[in-house]
Amino acid sequence: MAKASAGKTTVDPREAEHFGKLAKDWWDPKGTSAMLHRLNPPRLAYLRDAIDAHWGDGDDDFSPLAGRSALDMGCGAGLLAEPLARLGARVTGVDAAPENIGAAAAHARAGGLDIEYLAGGTEAVVGRRFDLVTSMEVIEHVADPQTFVDGLAGALADGGLMVLSTPNRTPKSRLAMITLGEGSGAIPKGTHDWEKFIAPDELTILLETAGLRVTDTRGLAFSPTRGFVLSDDLSLDYFVTVVKA
Repeated sequence: MAKASAGKTTVDPREAEHFGKLAKDWWDPKGTSAMLHRLNPPRLAYLRDAIDAHWGDGDDDFSPLAGRSALDMGCGAGLLAEPLARLGARVTGVDAAPENIGAAAAHARAGGLDIEYLAGGTEAVVGRRFDLVTSMEVIEHVADPQTFVDGLAGALADGGLMVLSTPNRTPKSRLAMITLGEGSGAIPKGTHDWEKFIAPDELTILLETAGLRVTDTRGLAFSPTRGFVLSDDLSLDYFVTVVKA
C-alpha cells in the first residue's frame, strides 16, 4: 500500500487561486457555482445509496451517519459538507483555497451547523481517520493525483467508505464542459484542463496502488428535460465507491 507523505502537498496554487476567486458567491444557485448546485441532487442520491449499501443500518432514515465521522476533501464552500452534517456526521471539510474555507465556515455558522473547516490539501489531515471520505470533482485539479489518492487512503478508517467523482477524459466531456460550458459562461472560464481529466480505468489503477478497491462505478449524464441524472453512461462524468482492499 502506498504511503501518504506528510510533507508533500497536492495543492496546485493556480487551481486554489482560481477557485478562491469564486468563494464570494459559491452559495448563490444562480452565480458562478450554479453548475455545482445542479450537480448536488444526483451527487447526494448516489452518496446516500452508497451509505445505505455499505452500512445498511436501516434504523434512522434521517441520520444514517449519526456517530460517524466524515471528511470532504476539496469541500469548496461546503455544498456537500453541510448535507453530510445534516445526515448526522461529524464533518471535516478541507479546501486548498482559504477564501472558500472562510465562506464555508460563515455559512455553516449561519445555519447552526458545527463543521470543522481546514485550509490545505490531504496533508491537513495526516494521522486522522474518517469513516466516510468524499472528494467530488477534485482530483482533476490536484498537482499529483497519486499522492492525492494516497492521502485519501490514509484518511480512510478501517471498514470505512470512500466516494469520489470526476470528469472522464472523452470528446464528450471536452465538448460539454469546456467548449460549451466554459465557452458559454455557464462554467467559469479556466475551471477545467481536459488533459487532467481521468478515465475510469486510470482512476482504478491510482486507487489500487493506494491499497483501495472500487466496488461500484456510476455515470453522471445530462438530460435536456431532467438536468443531471445518474446513468450507466460514464462518458461525461462518473462516481466511484471505494473501500480498503
